[in-house]
Amino acid sequence: MKILCIGNSFSSDATRYLQKIGNGQLYVRNLYIGGCSLETHYNNIVENNPFYDYQIDDEYVRKASIEETLLEDSWDIITIQQVSHFSGMEETYEPYMTNVINFVKEKCPNAEIVFHRTWAYDDKSNHEGFAYYGRDRKQMYNAIIETTSKLAGKHGLRIIPCGDAIEMARDLPEFQQGASLNINRDGFHLSLDYGRYLAGLTMYGFFTKNSPLEVSYEPEGTDKEINRKLKEIAHNLTM
Repeated sequence: MKILCIGNSFSSDATRYLQKIGNGQLYVRNLYIGGCSLETHYNNIVENNPFYDYQIDDEYVRKASIEETLLEDSWDIITIQQVSHFSGMEETYEPYMTNVINFVKEKCPNAEIVFHRTWAYDDKSNHEGFAYYGRDRKQMYNAIIETTSKLAGKHGLRIIPCGDAIEMARDLPEFQQGASLNINRDGFHLSLDYGRYLAGLTMYGFFTKNSPLEVSYEPEGTDKEINRKLKEIAHNLTM
């Protein structure tokens, strides 16, 4: 299965371990510009800007444009997403989401387009965009759920529930406020071990319909019992 993500640092986080989790089932590439919104993606399409880092497992390969990447392979699935700080703000999506979807359909008529629902910020995040949500994690999460459900529904897109998985992980004792571990590394990006692993497990279950409980790969240095809990979250969301 060939998967292309048109995204930003949040799609880099989510795909970091995805190919390893897939164990040969998935071919995954990410187009990365930090903080890239749907509006910027569309502007880059119009101008055919080769501004993206073409990534494999969060590693830079070369610079690329959206158009050339869409045309270079026979993609099965193409993911789109809004930049994190606008993800719960409906007024930031259109007409850019429609325009991006139409362009992708024109270039890759046989690919399924899906929407990547990203996560709310950590309670103590200092990201300036957190102010849009009163610096309240639950408020941001609920806004993301409402907005992405409405916009993805409008376009008939399935939703990858990474944001739901991260929110559920925050209820685990290991990741609650004051615990020694955090599912984020800086208040908004995912931790390099468990956060990224959980997002990858969720994507794996969503794409393959195989249970994340059966995944054998685990990032080096991680705890098997914590990983079991993360696999259960991804399984429950995607099966």
